[in-house]
Amino acid sequence: MVKKQVMFTFPEELVREPIIYTLSHQFKIVTNIRRADVSENRGWVALELEGDEEEIELGISWVISKGVRVDPVIGDIVEG
Repeated sequence: MVKKQVMFTFPEELVREPIIYTLSHQFKIVTNIRRADVSENRGWVALELEGDEEEIELGISWVISKGVRVDPVIGDIVEG
């Protein structure tokens, strides 16, 4: 099991979609929301993802395919 910290940035059309819920149920990933700021027209969530490395990568690819921007987080700094 590995842990990976990422930042999801949601466009307006995806703010109300259950992306994080679906990620944790469709893939074998435990999600832990560390910080978030969500409004009606935008949102970002800093997450810790825990699971097998391959499953996390598959999950991240799925999230990106839905239209969410995914950036790695190093400490408290977003890379990218």
